[in-house]
Amino acid sequence: EPECSIRPAFQHDRDRILHCKAFRRLKHKTQVFLAPTGDHYRTRLTHTLEVAQIARTICRALALNEDLAEAIALGHDLGHTPFGHSGEAVLAEIYPGGFSHQQQSLRVVDVLERDGQGLNLTFEVRDGILKHSKGRGAIIAADDAERPATLEGEVVRASDVIAYISHDIDDAIRGGVISATDVPAECVAVLGRTHSQRLNSMVRDIIAETLDAGMKLSLSPEVHQAMLCLREFLYQNVYENDRVKGDFIRARRVVADLFEHLLHTRAAAEAEAAGIPRERFVCDYIAGMTDRYALDLYQRIFLPRPWFTT
Repeated sequence: EPECSIRPAFQHDRDRILHCKAFRRLKHKTQVFLAPTGDHYRTRLTHTLEVAQIARTICRALALNEDLAEAIALGHDLGHTPFGHSGEAVLAEIYPGGFSHQQQSLRVVDVLERDGQGLNLTFEVRDGILKHSKGRGAIIAADDAERPATLEGEVVRASDVIAYISHDIDDAIRGGVISATDVPAECVAVLGRTHSQRLNSMVRDIIAETLDAGMKLSLSPEVHQAMLCLREFLYQNVYENDRVKGDFIRARRVVADLFEHLLHTRAAAEAEAAGIPRERFVCDYIAGMTDRYALDLYQRIFLPRPWFTT
């Protein structure tokens, strides 16, 4: 496709992601709490916007390409399933060959958007999207196979962690899952007690340490250890908390039942006739669902409806 006459390539990529349907659906996908009714809990969309803001701040201070970082950040979670990592885990178990949200995010921008045309993004943005995820692995990748090809991609990978370990604490306190006093004192001493203090500490540290290291993305040992400690605290006390985990156990059943049912629908048969394996078609369909769409569809298919007479 011809390049845009007024926008550089990475800005054009950013705009294409911003205007795609998968991006809009993020507003109804789980970040931590399943279908929260409160107005102030993060969703996958607000998480994405916070990652983009953090990445731009770091890139501006390091004189890197902000448009590239923002494009990667806005696209990094487009392939996330409904019900967060719980939905991802189910598809990883039942879809032949496995499933990961970062690979699905790349599939969204390469294949699924614009009615199968994809968004025609640059290599650098696509690479950053694919290599942003680290789970409980290294915040700054040491393995070349995991490391993004650009420093902007590395910044987004770190910004993702910076964003969620701070805002998930904030949401967990708001939801009554933990209290502010539960946060490990050693983390508070290094990063601060409030959301803004934590962000400020981590962002300033990564900028200063990266400059000192000759533009090799770096964190000080103290801040790095505090981030790892805070992430582990979240896994043990929030993500695996019985109150939070119970809903996601039920959500796993929703995804599994929908997958099995949809394999035998007419749409899946038509997809297979067109050369798309049924499992691939159903996996793409479910991964693109919002939480509420998946719950509504499950109710329509599997739950009895009241009988009304006229």
